Amino acid sequence: MLTAAQARAARALLDWSQTQFAAASHLGLSTIRDFEKGRRMPGHNNLAGMVRALEQAGVILLADEGNGRGEGVRRR
Repeated sequence: MLTAAQARAARALLDWSQTQFAAASHLGLSTIRDFEKGRRMPGHNNLAGMVRALEQAGVILLADEGNGRGEGVRRR
């Protein structure tokens, strides 16, 4: 659904701080920090909130299609 690397890349694409991402996702800053550092995996609803915030801001999340490129992000 969303990896920590995708979250960091999407924030960079949007020029968002972790604080801005947390606000847009309606989550606490510690949830974003811990996820991006690999400390913990948020629950389904929290991940869905992150994805929704990124997609509403114009980010497209790219899945790993087994072509050696891995997952990624791009702007709509």
